[in-house]
Amino acid sequence: MTISVAVLEKIVREAGSIAMDYFKNLDKVGVIKKSPRDLVTDADVAVEEYLKKALENAYPEYGFWGEESGQSDSQTNRWIVDPIDGTHSFAKGQYFWSISVALEIEGVLVAGSVYAPALDDLYLAVKGKGATKNGKAIDVSSEASLADSMIATGFACLRSYLVENNLKRFCRIAEKTTGQRRFGSAAMDLCLVADGQVDAFWEQELNLYDVAAGALIVMEAGGTVTDFKGNEGVFPKQILATNGGVFKELLDLM
Repeated sequence: MTISVAVLEKIVREAGSIAMDYFKNLDKVGVIKKSPRDLVTDADVAVEEYLKKALENAYPEYGFWGEESGQSDSQTNRWIVDPIDGTHSFAKGQYFWSISVALEIEGVLVAGSVYAPALDDLYLAVKGKGATKNGKAIDVSSEASLADSMIATGFACLRSYLVENNLKRFCRIAEKTTGQRRFGSAAMDLCLVADGQVDAFWEQELNLYDVAAGALIVMEAGGTVTDFKGNEGVFPKQILATNGGVFKELLDLM
């Protein structure tokens, strides 16, 4: 795998600039519903179109999988892209949304970037080389007690009207922690674990493009990423990311 971190950062920041042009003029942004609770905006489409073109121009040897445009013919080695993770937040004028770009080579995540343009926070990770936020190395928190932890989650399961949802699990976990957060972008939730701002994050019924980049960033920052049974790896339908210190306690409540 040969990619330039500088090139990836430049591409992701330019995508953020495109998104911000729409964000500053939300009254003119078209919004449609892919399903009763799933939105797509003009910005999602424009950002993905830019990323697809820019990444293919820079690295024509890799395939592409984007949330809005789907998968290219070649998927063995591919970019995995969510142009705007947290579209509901974006459409409401909130700041907590992000652009997520990951590179997967033969099933292994090797590079990832998550950029929150409204906050101007850019997270980057390359497998085996650690994780950064705005160019500075980051690490997960050292918290070892769930009782003193702040935990983040999300409810994609409710958006999909699933009977097997996150509510009972949330109630079990919430009463064991000092604080709970629901930010609205799984990619950013994962980066907050990597940055030590929250001690763990879990969610279910996501897609790989929601979590690929963020999961690599967590792992490169020293955290754990598993499913709800503790199997290591990136499982979008059940993802549990922790600082390691609260992993066992949290896993017991899954």
